[in-house]
Amino acid sequence: MKLRVIILLLMTLFLSGCVGVSSKGIFGTGVSVALDPRSLGTQIDDSIMQKNISARLVLMDGKYFLSIKSKVLDGRIFLTGKVDDPEEKLQITKLAWETEGVRSVKNDIKIKEKFNFKQSAKDILITSQLRTALILNKEIKATNYQIDTYKKKIYVYGIALTSDEKELVINEAKDILDVEDVIASILIVDDLRIQKN
Repeated sequence: MKLRVIILLLMTLFLSGCVGVSSKGIFGTGVSVALDPRSLGTQIDDSIMQKNISARLVLMDGKYFLSIKSKVLDGRIFLTGKVDDPEEKLQITKLAWETEGVRSVKNDIKIKEKFNFKQSAKDILITSQLRTALILNKEIKATNYQIDTYKKKIYVYGIALTSDEKELVINEAKDILDVEDVIASILIVDDLRIQKN
């Protein structure tokens, strides 16, 4: 038990220590906090929940570190990735629901299939095309969205400033060639529990 606690603490430090520099750049974290429509308290709560889920997933099985992605927005947990069998998917869903402060869990975890290089390359291309379209569209705050693509289905998570922006994001995703479906989990700022003033 003591070893598990030590591992959990080390993983939490590991996961939080490099995020600011590696994924956002030296100034990126402060900028993303300032531009995020959620209150600072909500951002902190969501960040703590996300790190908690990530650490507990790694403790459950180390392979989840790379195979499962989680995103927390306003207490809502979004899960994506791939697992070997349906039982694992249910265990991960249960783990997410057991997280303190969770309001809802959306589980888009898929069951693994044989690796297909062509399909993976196509999914990466679709994600890149949508990310570029969002950045180039001046009416969309691109930094508020996370994009995942799996088997030509785009999963978009984020916070829109208005319902018009939400529709623009969904339409940009639908306009990309070869996209079969768009699953949008986009909250509108007015729907958040606590907003910035």
